[in-house]
Amino acid sequence: MTEPCTFVIFGATGDLARNKLLPALYHLDAAGRLNRDTRILANGRRHADRDAWLADVRAHFAGTVRGGLDEEIFSRFAARTDYVHGDLRDSILYDNLCEKLSEGGAFPADLAFYMALSPSDYAGVIQNLDRVKLLDETRGWRRVVIEKPFGNNLQSAVTLQRRLTEHLREDQIFRIDHYLGKETVRNILVFRFANVLMEPLWNRNTIDHIQIIHAEPQGIGERGATYEKSGALSDMIQSHLLQLLTFVAMESPVSMAAEALHAEKLKILKSIRPIPTDKVNEVAVRGQYDAGTVNGTAVNGYRAEQRVSADSHTETFAALKLHIDNWRWAGVPFLLRTGKRMAQKQALVAICFKQPPQQFFRASHVRCEASNWLVIGIQPDECIRMEMTIKAPGEALATRQTGLDASFRQANEIVNDAYEELLLDIIRGDRSLFLTYLEIEQAWRIVDPVLQAWSNPGEDLHLYPSGSWGPAEADRLFDDSCRFWRNTLEPCGCGKSG
Repeated sequence: MTEPCTFVIFGATGDLARNKLLPALYHLDAAGRLNRDTRILANGRRHADRDAWLADVRAHFAGTVRGGLDEEIFSRFAARTDYVHGDLRDSILYDNLCEKLSEGGAFPADLAFYMALSPSDYAGVIQNLDRVKLLDETRGWRRVVIEKPFGNNLQSAVTLQRRLTEHLREDQIFRIDHYLGKETVRNILVFRFANVLMEPLWNRNTIDHIQIIHAEPQGIGERGATYEKSGALSDMIQSHLLQLLTFVAMESPVSMAAEALHAEKLKILKSIRPIPTDKVNEVAVRGQYDAGTVNGTAVNGYRAEQRVSADSHTETFAALKLHIDNWRWAGVPFLLRTGKRMAQKQALVAICFKQPPQQFFRASHVRCEASNWLVIGIQPDECIRMEMTIKAPGEALATRQTGLDASFRQANEIVNDAYEELLLDIIRGDRSLFLTYLEIEQAWRIVDPVLQAWSNPGEDLHLYPSGSWGPAEADRLFDDSCRFWRNTLEPCGCGKSG
């Protein structure tokens, strides 16, 4: 059971709050994981008062919470909520907020401010909170939670950090990356550091290359105006996939304390070989989805989406080859790939091991020799799969691939949403799975040369049909023609993946 606190949610009528934050808090309440005195104070402009806001929340919960809406639990959840109507840019809102939080001790003194807002609003809201002394810690702790993007490039990230630290200490800022709250992502750390089995193999001596992939069949929906300012590289690789890379590649921290974990992650980010601006085309590929068919449904190309320029060169697909220059990983390529309107939803880490020094069974293969793989499924299938070569039945000495599969959870176990665990970490003050500014800055340093090279239209933007696995040009990132992108958990014949 956590200590009581007050969650102040700015933007409580927006999609993030309605689809993620409020359902997560409801689930925590249902599981008895919130202190009975914990309160939720919501702010928004869409609804005039608490009753109207709660009616909207209740209607939305009917289709989003696990197991359907339970009236008794919702009644308990509603009892811990309150609402303040107001515009973020109106100074009166913060005076009213301060007055509300001071009402007869109804709200716990420890305050967490969640910015479910556009990043352009962060600095202004924090400045106003400081003006009315709501960031003053004389009566309890103060924590501010912000969502990505943490800037749009290195310079904007530096500017944002400077504005935040005018009012907050670094340890008060919780930069949330929901990817790190996923059970499977956290299981990577347990798998690596709680099992001695893999450690002798987890290095350049046995591993050929590592792929980190996030594919989704969805397009950009109504996010056209926002996505035009970011693109796949900034939206996914700079944040989620580079964070996954640190979990896969880092050395064992001296403890699981936040400072120790962040130190090892930062070492990896600093060890990634810089990309010269004139070499971008050798290590990076960008693409944009065209019209096609996804799950049997015809869909538009990116340039036909709402609020997207008809001649847009924003990438919806990005692939990047990185090298980590340290003793463990020297010479091992890390290939990161993400795309929208892909054939299916798939997020995974695929580790390809080197071929044996001698091939005794060459005659049994039609094409390239099949490698051993360790594949960690993140979503939608949360599992770990080890692929090995075995003898096929029969007199002939023929071989085939087989997989050893293990789920990360038992059939009767429920997987919590990533936000549920991260919200509890905020209350506890545990910053282990939140990003430090130094990590953010270093991640931008890695991708900034690519962003600069892609800032202008060019022939290096490759169209790919919706419902495919992206542009074929991404294959050139492999040094060996026998290497291939791992699209799914399941392999297919001849060493090629589906």
